[in-house]
Amino acid sequence: MFYGTWFRYDNKDSGYRDRRKCIVDQFNTRQVVAIDEEEPPLTRGDVLSSTSSNDLQTSWNRVVPRSHNSASMNKTKQFRKAFFPDATNQEWNDWHWQLSHRITTLEQITRYIDLTLEERQALELSVTQFPFSVTPYYLSLINLQDQNSALRKTVIPSIRESFTCEGESDDPLHEENTSPVPGIVHRYPDRVLFLTTSFCSVYCRYCTRSRLVGGHSEALEKHWKEAIEYIRNTPVIRDVVISGGDPLTLSDERIEYLLTEIFSIPHIEMVRIGTKVPVVLPQRITPQLLKILKRFKPLYLSVHCTHPDEITEESAKAFNNLADAGVVMGSQSVLLKGVNDSVETLTELYHQLLKVRVKPYYLFQCDPISGSAHFRTTVAKGKELIHGLRGFTSGYAIPQYVIDTPGGGGKVPILPEYEVGHDAGNLYLRNYEGRVFAYPDRAEEGTEN
Repeated sequence: MFYGTWFRYDNKDSGYRDRRKCIVDQFNTRQVVAIDEEEPPLTRGDVLSSTSSNDLQTSWNRVVPRSHNSASMNKTKQFRKAFFPDATNQEWNDWHWQLSHRITTLEQITRYIDLTLEERQALELSVTQFPFSVTPYYLSLINLQDQNSALRKTVIPSIRESFTCEGESDDPLHEENTSPVPGIVHRYPDRVLFLTTSFCSVYCRYCTRSRLVGGHSEALEKHWKEAIEYIRNTPVIRDVVISGGDPLTLSDERIEYLLTEIFSIPHIEMVRIGTKVPVVLPQRITPQLLKILKRFKPLYLSVHCTHPDEITEESAKAFNNLADAGVVMGSQSVLLKGVNDSVETLTELYHQLLKVRVKPYYLFQCDPISGSAHFRTTVAKGKELIHGLRGFTSGYAIPQYVIDTPGGGGKVPILPEYEVGHDAGNLYLRNYEGRVFAYPDRAEEGTEN
């Protein structure tokens, strides 16, 4: 029996000796692989010649990261000088000031950006159909002259959001069908989603809960007591995800109240907060808030991060302060066409996140909410991106690629096809280079030597 045997695709140009050959004819594939006793050194030529898909292997050429902190700092300084010259540092760094100066109307945004026709058409309907909001800080990160700026696409509405395609709906995950009481979504057996507010400082154009935010629903705060009582009276629940809207836009007192009430329930083992605040409103991570969060353990933060341009000096400070306070952080990113759908962009984003102690956790296929077709990539594209990450960067930098299934079925992990065959003795696996290896997978137990 052999173990850890080297495989590669037959290559007439290869200088390595073929010891044994076999044909894998499983999973609708038929591949000839060669078993070598010696593992050849990895070279760029080996990778490119042995791959079954050139597109997947172009990721061998790694990204040279930009200096985000210095570039973003200069961009923000220029933005402040041009548009908020009278704002003091104290005001700019005050989260209340940022919220009170949000840009929310067509008239306001035209001070900063020359809108495209599609953007203008949407913003003319922003009061009734396309709620719009962006903080001055987050707007300062956008290249105002570039109509194809990644971050611009995520926050400036487009009339394309009014085009509903087949399979889309306002509530594709059927959250309302799995809500036993207002504000609670109980889809999985041992955990619940607690929707605490419908307010966000910045409205993302692809938001799964766009039906709830921006004044489209009643205030969720009125349901807190009933929701907490449901959690208290349901012992099977061990994990509570506080979300919204963005719960970190609540006051210190309300955040402290929520955490105190939930952590006082004996069967609750962990609490997570879903937020985008550290990247859109990093000024919110104040010493007072950190003092409150530090009291509650284990507390996790699921941070919505979209693009490496969001990792700035300000957001890095917020992340590091949260980590120092004992908050464990993971990122949740949505795969968006024309925004972050390249290996280079995702690699840079995940490397930047790890540097500020945020573990890449989920990469979501964009949910089919109404008007989201222009944001959605194919699932094949998502698998290609994961293939381009695996093996070429640290395992810690690779999130789970998942689809939150329409109809309320929950998250399903999606992987490239690493399994290429199975026979009576072995499972055949393709690694990140496109080479195939055998793993002994027999039903009978091994014999003693």
